[in-house]
Amino acid sequence: MSALKSVPKPDTAPSLPLAAALLLLCLAPLPVQAQSGAAVAPSAAPSAARIEIAATPIERLEAGGGTRFGALEFRGGLVLSSAAADFGGLSGLVVDPDGAGFVAVTDRGFWLSGRIRSEGDRPTGIADARLARLRAAGGGTLAGRRRGDAESLARTKAGYLVGIERRQELWLFPGDDPLTSAGRRLLADPALAKLGGNQGPEALLAPPDGTPSAIVVIGEESPDDAGILPGFLFAPLGKPVPAGRFSIRRSDDFAATDAALADDGTVYLLERRFDFLRGVAMRIRRFPLSEIRPGARVEGEVVITANRLAAIDNMEGLALHRNAAGELILTLVSDDNFSALQRTLLLRFAVVD
Repeated sequence: MSALKSVPKPDTAPSLPLAAALLLLCLAPLPVQAQSGAAVAPSAAPSAARIEIAATPIERLEAGGGTRFGALEFRGGLVLSSAAADFGGLSGLVVDPDGAGFVAVTDRGFWLSGRIRSEGDRPTGIADARLARLRAAGGGTLAGRRRGDAESLARTKAGYLVGIERRQELWLFPGDDPLTSAGRRLLADPALAKLGGNQGPEALLAPPDGTPSAIVVIGEESPDDAGILPGFLFAPLGKPVPAGRFSIRRSDDFAATDAALADDGTVYLLERRFDFLRGVAMRIRRFPLSEIRPGARVEGEVVITANRLAAIDNMEGLALHRNAAGELILTLVSDDNFSALQRTLLLRFAVVD
């Protein structure tokens, strides 16, 4: 479907368009082999295509105009749109330490990179945007290999780790610029393979450089236990073998969509819920990385919950950085499922507790 044609006025708190029931169709799984128009270079070419991204400000998260939500303070947001047919579906995100440069993956097998313009912590636009297909070593694209549903992303010293849903695999794209890199499959474990087709590696944490920490994978849902979010541990990069399993207590029908690790060792977990009665909602929990170990059951602390009355959508990407004042800044992006009924949003919050 085409991208959303109109965006809310800056002085209103945007809410999801149309009835919540219509959103169910939008959140249905997309075929991984589906490809949209020729907005980027041919799949055989490693070069990225520059695109223009329009941005409309979100001044208020909710109609009341408040900025404090639990432990977080809303610093601003954007509704993003582009004429490029392959723009959308953002599912994983990392940002540079300065909070400007970013790389994202989409669930149709594309990279998106660029820079977030801002005034202080308030985002104002996107510059230098580029799109490129995820390519595989040996030739071809991941989408061409039925591995286009990229859902999670983490940056390491060796390159970028990407979680592929449906195939339930992790791929490594070496180097500093993944848009020109060719990836290789890092691991595909039988435990991951037991996840349902749409319950794959939604969240991915890479070990901090120079530590023996494991690679952490969190599934969207458990195929056999509705009360947990399944967690998987693998040996550090370079030795991708199983190292154990853990779980995170699931509550109120929320499912995992992304996670990010702060420099103080705190994990921030992004979650999403959708049903007919309540519509869409998002939640963020946090807990120490040290609580993740084989056999552990993690609870976590809720730092924000927002429902369909807020300026949210299908929030699927989360990244962290510190601003000049030392505050931890959370950047969230949404997956519009390439639907005219949904939007691509970028939201920013500061941890103020």
